[in-house]
Amino acid sequence: MAERYVYFFGAGQTEGSKDMKELLGGKGAGLAEMARIGVPVPPGFTITTEVCRLYLRAGTYPDGLREQVQSALERLETATRKTFGGGASPLLVSVRSGAAFSMPGMMDTILNLGLNDTTAEAMAAESGDARFAFDSYRRFVQMYADVVLGVHADQFERLLEGRKHARGVREDTELSANDLRELTAEFKALVREKTGKDFPEDPQDQLWGAIHAVFNSWQTPRARAYRRINNISDDLGTAVSVCSMVFGNMGDDSGTGVAFTRDPSTGEKRLYGEFLVNAQGEDVVAGIRDPLHIDGMAQALPGAYEEFLEAARLLEDHYRDAQDLEFTVEKGHLYLLQTRSAKRTGRAAIRMAVEMVDEGLITPEEAVLRVEPDQLDQLLHPMVDPDANVHVLTTALPASPGAASGQVVFNPDEAAERGPHEPVVLVRRETSPEDFHGMVAAQGILTGRGGMTSHAAVVARGMGKCCVAGAGELVMDEGRRRFTVGDVTVHEGDWITLDGSTGRVILGKVPTVEPEPTDDFRRLMEWADAARTLRVRTNADTPNDSAVARRFGAEGIGLCRTEHMFFEGDRIDAVREMILAEHGAARAIAVAKLLPMQRADFEGIFRAMDGLPVTIRLLDPPLHEFLPHGMAEIKDLARKLKQNPDKLRSRVEAHHEANPMLGHRGCRLGISYPDITWMQAQAIFEAAVNVQKEGVRVCPEIMIPLVSTAEELRRQREIVDHVAEEIFYQCDARVDYLVGTMIELPRAALTADRIAAHAQFFSFGTNDLTQTTFGLSRDDAGRFLPSYVEGGILPDDPFQTLDIDGVGHLVQTATRLGRGVHADLKVGVCGEHGGDPRSVEFFHNAGLNYVSCSPYRVPVARLAAAHAALKDPSRTRTSEPAPVSDRALAEQEAVAAD
Repeated sequence: MAERYVYFFGAGQTEGSKDMKELLGGKGAGLAEMARIGVPVPPGFTITTEVCRLYLRAGTYPDGLREQVQSALERLETATRKTFGGGASPLLVSVRSGAAFSMPGMMDTILNLGLNDTTAEAMAAESGDARFAFDSYRRFVQMYADVVLGVHADQFERLLEGRKHARGVREDTELSANDLRELTAEFKALVREKTGKDFPEDPQDQLWGAIHAVFNSWQTPRARAYRRINNISDDLGTAVSVCSMVFGNMGDDSGTGVAFTRDPSTGEKRLYGEFLVNAQGEDVVAGIRDPLHIDGMAQALPGAYEEFLEAARLLEDHYRDAQDLEFTVEKGHLYLLQTRSAKRTGRAAIRMAVEMVDEGLITPEEAVLRVEPDQLDQLLHPMVDPDANVHVLTTALPASPGAASGQVVFNPDEAAERGPHEPVVLVRRETSPEDFHGMVAAQGILTGRGGMTSHAAVVARGMGKCCVAGAGELVMDEGRRRFTVGDVTVHEGDWITLDGSTGRVILGKVPTVEPEPTDDFRRLMEWADAARTLRVRTNADTPNDSAVARRFGAEGIGLCRTEHMFFEGDRIDAVREMILAEHGAARAIAVAKLLPMQRADFEGIFRAMDGLPVTIRLLDPPLHEFLPHGMAEIKDLARKLKQNPDKLRSRVEAHHEANPMLGHRGCRLGISYPDITWMQAQAIFEAAVNVQKEGVRVCPEIMIPLVSTAEELRRQREIVDHVAEEIFYQCDARVDYLVGTMIELPRAALTADRIAAHAQFFSFGTNDLTQTTFGLSRDDAGRFLPSYVEGGILPDDPFQTLDIDGVGHLVQTATRLGRGVHADLKVGVCGEHGGDPRSVEFFHNAGLNYVSCSPYRVPVARLAAAHAALKDPSRTRTSEPAPVSDRALAEQEAVAAD
């Protein structure tokens, strides 16, 4: 029996349903389902996505397809009592694409297919309206030429505007039948001029040309880009829906429109959309004429409006979700042309989901799954006022969401000086840890280089600060304190606005909108927390970051990067003094200066995270990041330290490394300079004892970074444990604590069973683990990784979404080996992947205990963890989970019991 490639719908002969989206595409499945439940749709047929896949692989259609299409056309002729390609009553069809996942705007619809000089005259005679017939004909020639033949629609629009100007009219509807007849001839002459061929007259040729165009549209750059951004597989293919035409341009009793069953911007339960009298569908979408609000249809076509209200209610109830509807009214008769799940903003998604639970349409668990985790970003950061008129200079990578306006500064010192008093945007080619103080003070950060996980991006997300990265069109001239984009030059002091949600760099000061979490948001997150099993911590280095993260529901700190504490004020000078000391006694003096600073830092963080675990990573910078660069900085440091500049320069040069990211950093620094580990441990335990005496519940977890051998961890832990016992004895107090390690090197992952002998927890530093697994620098790879993703070499940027086959395999291996030694080993993730929804799903399935991410990503991770739990096929329902705070306290108590 031949493979089936064509499915009919409508006229009581429907062969598909909503459950066949992968085969019929969303549009075809929607048409079939509407026909099945009694919603009026024009009859038609759908060519399956399987044909698209076969066609794109082989370049030809499968055997039997043409016969099945011809058979479906004959059924359509019988159902409509019209003839395709001739007769007194010609059958016209529309041709539309439709993938399993909605891809709006990826290919334009072709309407009125089947018209030629003969059928246009027959249509004019049958309808008694030559103007209607030739209005339909000129539309068809324009659409078909644009979509199938590659003649851009603008060239036809110029001819149309010229005709209206010659007749002294504004609207298309004011042109006569003869005008439209002549215009159609001009359109066809344009096609001949641009393509060297006559416009196809044979409706069969027209149909197969349209089918070719739909299937080829799957591989266009814009379609591939859309799928990449929305994580849609390239292998799905698109279906083709061929639908008998109904006409909204047959007079004042006809029309067309697009409507949503709920407001897609706010989520309000009200019909939202636009409608045009005496028009076809593209008139609404293209904005050729000013449409009416959908409510205006009640006066223009009251009977059809009441029918439409009932159909909209029926479809929303049937699908149990807000619907995006396209419809046409022909001579007072309503036809639905499409229904699909409505695209919506984050705020609307939450309101719709919560209200549908209250209405009894869906369960709380379904409501959680209705909101995509990344949509929450829109609710947590300031946004560019959507009503503002803006001048976009360039669009780059949206590295950290939100919006920020400020005066341009190029120097981090100046940003730090001016930032507390006036809004500034720090503009750099790329940032380094030396810029941290300026980044803290700036409203936003713009870089000419770097990717989504560059230093600027990671630090900005950690602070919840807006950042646009990798703006390659910026021509920087830091000497003259200006940058240029095209023919626009922006000087220091000029205002710019960054849109960190879209990557836009906007000239001037643009108003922003500060979103406020709603009761609906809080309710949805309560349901998410009830569903998830993966805990969510935060990466935070200051008490303020800790407090922000806790407000967002963080259940502890999974990564406190102590090196970030040393880049403010005089602290870096003390660190430099410690590193460059000539002997132990000099180093001890420098370490003594740092101890009270660190102790105060940790006290503030412990207070902010009262009752929750705090994982503190010991010092882990590439050493060169602390050292002065250039003779001017060396002389300045020499003056402060009262040392000879030449001798100091010699010591700086002695610390030079060819590849500092793989050099003297992490635990290697602590082994070379045990004073550093000793000082940090002392600061942690003294701070813990001090705040515990205040009544604060504290649970420090000390993390040894960049371990590659078990012996490194053993030696560093020996220092930490020794310091702990000394402090506890001196203070006559004891604090429960853990010592673990950061798994960020492949060797550590592959020997995790040996390392686990000295560790109470593992935390995967997936940023460095990705770098060392791929052999890529995340700061440099942004120059070519986009082309790798676009070319299909990599499915995703591995610094944004975890590489499951490589890095993920190491995570699974290390977890299995570690728990083979300690069955209850706590395992988490503290790299940026901890806030990426698809990565979070992997970590859930891998059996990890928690993820940790930037404070503003905490709600995103909580929702992603809930999605992962609800989608987990092994999920079993037990007792109701405790609220966030109770669960966090339970974790702390469990840790204390260890």
